[in-house]
Amino acid sequence: MNPHIVFAVSDGTGTTAERVLRAALTQFDVPVEVRRIGEVRTGERVREVVQEAAEAGALIVHTLVSAELREAMFEEGRRQHVHTLDLMGPLLERLTDLVGIAPLAQPGLYRMEDFNKRIEAVDFALRHDDGRNADELTHAEIVLVGVSRTGKTPLSIYLAYRGWLVGNVPIVMEVNPPPVLFRLPPERVIGLTVEPSRLAQLRQVRARRISSIVSDYADVRRVRAEVVYALELCHRHGWRVVDMTSKPVEEAAAEVVALIRSPETENERWHAEK
Repeated sequence: MNPHIVFAVSDGTGTTAERVLRAALTQFDVPVEVRRIGEVRTGERVREVVQEAAEAGALIVHTLVSAELREAMFEEGRRQHVHTLDLMGPLLERLTDLVGIAPLAQPGLYRMEDFNKRIEAVDFALRHDDGRNADELTHAEIVLVGVSRTGKTPLSIYLAYRGWLVGNVPIVMEVNPPPVLFRLPPERVIGLTVEPSRLAQLRQVRARRISSIVSDYADVRRVRAEVVYALELCHRHGWRVVDMTSKPVEEAAAEVVALIRSPETENERWHAEK
Protein backbone atom coordinates (compact mmCIF):
# COMPACT_ATOMS: atom_id res chain seq x y z
CA MET A 1 0.00 0.00 0.00
CA ASN A 2 1.34 3.42 -0.94
CA PRO A 3 1.91 5.61 2.12
CA HIS A 4 -0.20 8.65 2.81
CA ILE A 5 1.73 11.92 2.48
CA VAL A 6 1.84 14.83 4.89
CA PHE A 7 3.82 18.05 4.38
CA ALA A 8 5.34 19.53 7.56
CA VAL A 9 5.64 23.18 6.57
CA SER A 10 7.29 26.05 8.43
CA ASP A 11 8.82 29.48 7.95
CA GLY A 12 11.75 28.15 10.03
CA THR A 13 13.37 24.75 9.74
CA GLY A 14 10.15 22.76 9.98
CA THR A 15 11.53 20.72 12.87
CA THR A 16 8.74 21.64 15.29
CA ALA A 17 5.98 20.80 12.81
CA GLU A 18 7.63 17.49 11.96
CA ARG A 19 8.09 16.50 15.62
CA VAL A 20 4.48 17.25 16.52
CA LEU A 21 3.31 15.40 13.44
CA ARG A 22 5.44 12.32 14.12
CA ALA A 23 4.28 12.27 17.74
CA ALA A 24 0.67 12.16 16.52
CA LEU A 25 1.47 9.51 13.90
CA THR A 26 2.64 7.07 16.56
CA GLN A 27 -1.06 6.56 17.27
CA PHE A 28 -1.69 5.23 13.76
CA ASP A 29 -0.43 1.89 12.50
CA VAL A 30 -0.39 2.91 8.85
CA PRO A 31 2.43 4.04 6.55
CA VAL A 32 2.68 7.83 6.32
CA GLU A 33 5.40 9.71 4.47
CA VAL A 34 6.36 12.99 6.11
CA ARG A 35 7.99 15.63 3.92
CA ARG A 36 9.50 18.55 5.81
CA ILE A 37 9.46 21.87 3.97
CA GLY A 38 11.13 24.82 5.68
CA GLU A 39 11.86 28.48 4.98
CA VAL A 40 8.37 29.20 3.59
CA ARG A 41 8.35 32.98 4.01
CA THR A 42 6.50 34.46 1.04
CA GLY A 43 3.02 34.20 -0.40
CA GLU A 44 4.50 32.89 -3.65
CA ARG A 45 6.29 30.08 -1.80
CA VAL A 46 3.03 29.22 0.00
CA ARG A 47 1.29 28.84 -3.36
CA GLU A 48 4.11 26.62 -4.65
CA VAL A 49 3.94 24.35 -1.61
CA VAL A 50 0.16 24.03 -1.82
CA GLN A 51 0.46 23.19 -5.52
CA GLU A 52 3.01 20.47 -4.69
CA ALA A 53 0.68 19.10 -2.02
CA ALA A 54 -2.25 19.11 -4.44
CA GLU A 55 -0.26 17.12 -6.99
CA ALA A 56 0.88 14.65 -4.31
CA GLY A 57 -2.54 14.35 -2.67
CA ALA A 58 -0.97 15.43 0.60
CA LEU A 59 -2.20 17.02 3.80
CA ILE A 60 -0.34 20.15 4.98
CA VAL A 61 0.49 20.63 8.65
CA HIS A 62 2.20 23.96 9.31
CA THR A 63 3.69 26.16 12.03
CA LEU A 64 3.79 29.50 10.22
CA VAL A 65 4.12 32.37 12.70
CA SER A 66 3.13 35.13 10.26
CA ALA A 67 -0.61 35.80 10.33
CA GLU A 68 -0.42 36.88 6.67
CA LEU A 69 1.18 33.61 5.61
CA ARG A 70 -1.25 31.56 7.70
CA GLU A 71 -4.14 33.30 5.95
CA ALA A 72 -2.49 32.74 2.57
CA MET A 73 -2.05 29.05 3.38
CA PHE A 74 -5.71 28.72 4.36
CA GLU A 75 -7.00 30.51 1.26
CA GLU A 76 -4.65 28.74 -1.15
CA GLY A 77 -5.45 25.36 0.40
CA ARG A 78 -9.17 26.01 -0.01
CA ARG A 79 -8.67 27.15 -3.61
CA GLN A 80 -6.66 24.06 -4.57
CA HIS A 81 -8.73 21.63 -2.44
CA VAL A 82 -5.81 20.82 -0.10
CA HIS A 83 -6.50 20.25 3.58
CA THR A 84 -4.29 22.44 5.78
CA LEU A 85 -3.85 22.25 9.55
CA ASP A 86 -2.54 25.31 11.41
CA LEU A 87 -0.66 24.23 14.57
CA MET A 88 0.64 27.66 15.52
CA GLY A 89 -2.19 30.14 14.87
CA PRO A 90 -4.71 29.08 17.55
CA LEU A 91 -1.95 28.89 20.18
CA LEU A 92 -0.65 32.36 19.31
CA GLU A 93 -4.18 33.76 19.51
CA ARG A 94 -4.79 32.27 22.96
CA LEU A 95 -1.41 33.52 24.21
CA THR A 96 -2.18 36.97 22.84
CA ASP A 97 -5.41 36.99 24.86
CA LEU A 98 -3.50 35.83 27.94
CA VAL A 99 -0.54 38.25 27.90
CA GLY A 100 -2.27 41.17 26.21
CA ILE A 101 0.35 41.82 23.49
CA ALA A 102 0.74 40.71 19.90
CA PRO A 103 3.36 38.07 19.01
CA LEU A 104 6.58 39.13 17.28
CA ALA A 105 5.78 36.92 14.26
CA GLN A 106 9.47 36.45 13.51
CA PRO A 107 10.34 33.00 12.12
CA GLY A 108 13.25 31.05 13.58
CA LEU A 109 13.32 32.76 16.98
CA TYR A 110 13.14 29.51 18.93
CA ARG A 111 16.01 28.00 16.98
CA MET A 112 18.20 31.10 17.30
CA GLU A 113 17.51 31.54 21.01
CA ASP A 114 18.42 27.91 21.63
CA PHE A 115 21.56 28.21 19.51
CA ASN A 116 22.67 31.43 21.19
CA LYS A 117 22.08 29.93 24.64
CA ARG A 118 24.29 26.97 23.81
CA ILE A 119 27.06 29.21 22.48
CA GLU A 120 26.91 31.32 25.64
CA ALA A 121 26.95 28.21 27.84
CA VAL A 122 29.94 26.62 26.08
CA ASP A 123 31.85 29.90 26.30
CA PHE A 124 31.02 30.10 30.02
CA ALA A 125 32.24 26.52 30.58
CA LEU A 126 35.55 27.21 28.83
CA ARG A 127 36.13 30.43 30.79
CA HIS A 128 35.36 28.69 34.08
CA ASP A 129 37.20 25.42 33.51
CA ASP A 130 39.60 24.07 36.17
CA GLY A 131 38.89 26.84 38.66
CA ARG A 132 39.51 29.80 36.34
CA ASN A 133 37.58 33.00 37.07
CA ALA A 134 36.21 31.39 40.23
CA ASP A 135 34.74 34.66 41.54
CA GLU A 136 32.24 34.56 38.67
CA LEU A 137 30.84 31.15 39.64
CA THR A 138 27.90 32.86 41.34
CA HIS A 139 26.48 33.08 37.81
CA ALA A 140 26.80 29.32 37.23
CA GLU A 141 23.79 27.03 37.35
CA ILE A 142 26.01 24.02 38.09
CA VAL A 143 29.48 23.87 39.62
CA LEU A 144 31.33 20.56 39.40
CA VAL A 145 34.06 19.80 41.92
CA GLY A 146 36.41 16.85 42.24
CA VAL A 147 40.00 15.69 42.31
CA SER A 148 42.07 15.41 39.15
CA ARG A 149 40.80 13.06 36.38
CA THR A 150 37.26 12.66 37.67
CA GLY A 151 35.83 13.97 34.39
CA LYS A 152 35.00 17.53 35.34
CA THR A 153 35.90 19.17 32.01
CA PRO A 154 34.19 16.77 29.56
CA LEU A 155 31.07 16.71 31.70
CA SER A 156 31.08 20.52 31.91
CA ILE A 157 31.29 20.85 28.13
CA TYR A 158 28.56 18.27 27.58
CA LEU A 159 26.21 20.01 30.01
CA ALA A 160 27.06 23.37 28.44
CA TYR A 161 26.11 22.01 25.02
CA ARG A 162 22.76 21.13 26.57
CA GLY A 163 22.39 24.79 27.60
CA TRP A 164 23.54 24.77 31.24
CA LEU A 165 25.92 27.39 32.65
CA VAL A 166 28.61 25.20 34.20
CA GLY A 167 31.93 25.81 35.90
CA ASN A 168 34.29 23.32 37.51
CA VAL A 169 36.81 23.54 40.33
CA PRO A 170 39.57 21.04 41.20
CA ILE A 171 39.82 19.71 44.73
CA VAL A 172 43.43 19.49 45.95
CA MET A 173 44.26 18.38 49.49
CA GLU A 174 47.02 20.95 49.97
CA VAL A 175 45.04 23.88 48.52
CA ASN A 176 41.96 25.51 50.00
CA PRO A 177 39.02 25.66 47.55
CA PRO A 178 38.06 29.16 46.38
CA PRO A 179 35.84 30.86 49.00
CA VAL A 180 33.08 31.43 46.46
CA LEU A 181 32.25 27.71 46.58
CA PHE A 182 31.08 28.03 50.17
CA ARG A 183 28.86 31.00 49.34
CA LEU A 184 26.96 29.12 46.63
CA PRO A 185 23.67 27.35 47.38
CA PRO A 186 24.82 23.79 48.17
CA GLU A 187 22.30 22.27 45.76
CA ARG A 188 24.15 23.98 42.92
CA VAL A 189 27.48 22.24 43.62
CA ILE A 190 28.01 18.64 42.48
CA GLY A 191 30.99 16.56 43.57
CA LEU A 192 32.44 14.01 41.15
CA THR A 193 34.22 10.91 42.38
CA VAL A 194 35.86 7.83 40.88
CA GLU A 195 36.76 4.54 42.58
CA PRO A 196 40.41 4.97 43.71
CA SER A 197 41.94 2.01 41.84
CA ARG A 198 40.26 3.11 38.60
CA LEU A 199 41.30 6.72 39.18
CA ALA A 200 44.91 5.63 39.74
CA GLN A 201 44.82 3.86 36.36
CA LEU A 202 43.53 6.97 34.64
CA ARG A 203 46.28 9.04 36.21
CA GLN A 204 48.95 6.54 35.21
CA VAL A 205 47.92 7.00 31.57
CA ARG A 206 48.18 10.76 31.92
CA ALA A 207 51.48 10.57 33.78
CA ARG A 208 53.05 8.63 30.90
CA ARG A 209 52.13 11.50 28.56
CA ILE A 210 53.22 14.36 30.82
CA SER A 211 56.68 14.05 32.32
CA SER A 212 56.30 17.05 34.66
CA ILE A 213 53.59 15.41 36.81
CA VAL A 214 54.59 14.87 40.46
CA SER A 215 55.83 11.40 41.36
CA ASP A 216 52.93 10.34 43.62
CA TYR A 217 50.21 11.66 41.31
CA ALA A 218 49.14 8.14 40.30
CA ASP A 219 50.04 6.35 43.54
CA VAL A 220 46.95 4.45 44.65
CA ARG A 221 47.46 5.39 48.34
CA ARG A 222 47.69 9.06 47.46
CA VAL A 223 44.69 8.75 45.16
CA ARG A 224 42.62 7.05 47.85
CA ALA A 225 43.46 9.80 50.34
CA GLU A 226 42.40 12.48 47.81
CA VAL A 227 39.11 10.73 47.10
CA VAL A 228 38.31 10.42 50.82
CA TYR A 229 39.22 14.08 51.38
CA ALA A 230 36.98 15.23 48.53
CA LEU A 231 34.03 13.11 49.69
CA GLU A 232 34.34 14.44 53.23
CA LEU A 233 34.41 17.99 51.87
CA CYS A 234 31.24 17.33 49.87
CA HIS A 235 29.39 15.84 52.84
CA ARG A 236 30.52 18.64 55.12
CA HIS A 237 29.05 21.31 52.85
CA GLY A 238 25.97 19.45 51.63
CA TRP A 239 27.14 18.94 48.04
CA ARG A 240 25.64 16.03 46.16
CA VAL A 241 28.02 13.42 44.71
CA VAL A 242 28.00 11.59 41.37
CA ASP A 243 30.14 8.47 40.97
CA MET A 244 31.86 8.71 37.58
CA THR A 245 33.45 5.24 37.69
CA SER A 246 32.86 3.62 34.27
CA LYS A 247 29.93 5.97 33.65
CA PRO A 248 29.33 7.46 30.16
CA VAL A 249 29.21 11.25 30.09
CA GLU A 250 25.60 11.18 28.85
CA GLU A 251 24.49 9.12 31.86
CA ALA A 252 26.47 11.30 34.26
CA ALA A 253 24.95 14.44 32.77
CA ALA A 254 21.43 13.07 33.17
CA GLU A 255 22.19 12.24 36.82
CA VAL A 256 23.59 15.72 37.48
CA VAL A 257 20.56 17.41 35.93
CA ALA A 258 18.20 15.19 37.95
CA LEU A 259 20.02 16.18 41.14
CA ILE A 260 19.94 19.88 40.27
CA ARG A 261 16.20 19.68 39.70
CA SER A 262 15.53 17.58 42.81
CA PRO A 263 14.21 19.55 45.82
CA GLU A 264 15.52 16.98 48.30
CA THR A 265 19.06 15.64 48.40
CA GLU A 266 20.86 12.71 49.93
CA ASN A 267 23.21 15.11 51.68
CA GLU A 268 20.29 16.97 53.27
CA ARG A 269 19.13 13.65 54.71
CA TRP A 270 22.71 12.88 55.75
CA HIS A 271 22.91 16.16 57.68
CA ALA A 272 19.49 15.56 59.25
CA GLU A 273 20.64 12.18 60.52
CA LYS A 274 23.67 13.84 62.13
